[in-house]
Amino acid sequence: MTTAPTQAPLLRVDNLHVNFRTDGAPVQAVKGISFDLVPGEVLAIVGESGSGKTVGSRAMISLLPDTAAVTGSATLDSTQLIGLKGQSIRRIRGDRIAMIFQEPSTALDPVRTAGWQICEALQVHRKMTKKQAMARAVELLDLVGIPEPEQRVHSYPHQLSGGQKQRVMIAMAISCDPEVIIADEPTTALDVTVQAQILDLLHDLKDRLGTAIILITHNMGVVADMADRVAVMYRGELVESGPVRQIFENPQHPYTKHLLSSVPYLGRPRPASMETVAERVGTDVVMGVDHLCVDFPGRWGGEPVHAVKDVSLEVHSHEIVALVGESGSGKTTLGRCTVGLQAATSGAVKVLGVNIVTARGRALRDVRRKIGFVFQDPAASLNPRMTVGDCIAEPMLIHDIGSRTQRIAHAKELLNAVELPVDYAERYPHELSGGQRQRVSLARALATSPQFVVADEPTSALDVSVQARVLEVFVRLQHTMGFACLFVTHDLAVVDMLADRIAVMHHGEVVELGTRDQVLRNPQQAYTRELIAAVPLPDAAEQGKRRAIRRAGRTA
Repeated sequence: MTTAPTQAPLLRVDNLHVNFRTDGAPVQAVKGISFDLVPGEVLAIVGESGSGKTVGSRAMISLLPDTAAVTGSATLDSTQLIGLKGQSIRRIRGDRIAMIFQEPSTALDPVRTAGWQICEALQVHRKMTKKQAMARAVELLDLVGIPEPEQRVHSYPHQLSGGQKQRVMIAMAISCDPEVIIADEPTTALDVTVQAQILDLLHDLKDRLGTAIILITHNMGVVADMADRVAVMYRGELVESGPVRQIFENPQHPYTKHLLSSVPYLGRPRPASMETVAERVGTDVVMGVDHLCVDFPGRWGGEPVHAVKDVSLEVHSHEIVALVGESGSGKTTLGRCTVGLQAATSGAVKVLGVNIVTARGRALRDVRRKIGFVFQDPAASLNPRMTVGDCIAEPMLIHDIGSRTQRIAHAKELLNAVELPVDYAERYPHELSGGQRQRVSLARALATSPQFVVADEPTSALDVSVQARVLEVFVRLQHTMGFACLFVTHDLAVVDMLADRIAVMHHGEVVELGTRDQVLRNPQQAYTRELIAAVPLPDAAEQGKRRAIRRAGRTA
């Protein structure tokens, strides 16, 4: 839907500033941004972390801490939002303006059911009885595509998948038929197939209800799929805006050009710095799983969940094998098994010839020293009470490698290797950006000079420009240090940039295995073709065609 330019704005933001008080000088997070939003329009606000895109949107509905000072104007019809407090802004939030938060796992109350959390807004804003609100909650869960809504309405967040939790957030957001939805990274860390479903759902909702959407994202494929207009933010300023096709096909600002040039997408030629060296891949098996099975106990004594089913897979020396698939496919469970973080039900896992399923004592400690693991969320995996240098040195301490002076010296060498200043060794994780923390996580994984590394979704939540740099650093170090790698991800564009071979998992099984070109250019399995077709491209015209095909398929 392309909005007619003659429509009157529903939301008008004018000269919005946001400053944060600190112990030092005030931090200018948003510097005088202005934009309009008309009914039924999707405005994508893009930019890297720290650009001010989320802060500016939260400022409009008073969701910033007390240290924030907000000036300027944001009017919803004739209502001035800036300066509203207490009951006045609460009447707006959730009713006329709703927000879909980036991480539903932290936004949803873990001790309340999905139905209770949807009902809360309905009872507050629509004065429904508990029975009426619960009936409406079931309708909303059905509307957003959650199966068996009558049962799922009683589920707690931990009983739902990532995609289902995001759908619950959307159900909460649309429960009171808001005029504006602010969607903050609504598909970050979701599988491509679930992402496509969420985007289709948002499209349908805006067309059906006439809701205007502010889409905050760093995923340019999502922008191409969803947006009517794009606003590009850089260091708190709005540096460029315009219709989506104009921004993609004829960007004017240097930062917009840089942002688009950093976007990985299927079929794009690899940068020279990212080229793997195929002749370096050896024949030695560094890691091999043989008929591996992993079962988890069923809920409430029910049937066990077969997370990994009779999988056999090898990773050779100097090789990067990408493990791809949807959430629940078993890829993370398999990755954790290969380093001994998850117990196997049956089968063998051999790393450098040692079966870590049965190994004990010194043999197990010796092989673990040769294994590294890069976690998906460095903010959660780095100890907030330890300095960056100590975080990196910790694996060496555990394995009794060198003196403290030697360990810190090596940590600084690794900081240099991942292109961070060596004085960052004295900082704490919270003082670093997301991309910097991920580089620290990579440095820590390499602290013991491992021969086998598992990287679990290491770039899923990073901005495209930061992601590109982290991946370049990763590939350079893999070439230099020569470690074999199992790279667990749902991002096929990233896979296309760095993998030598690809294993596709579905329902606990490896359904397709081959070289990068075999799997991505000539897939043999229907499931692999479905995954590839769901990857959004940073091309507004092509995404429009794809969306039309998807809709035609649903209505056929």
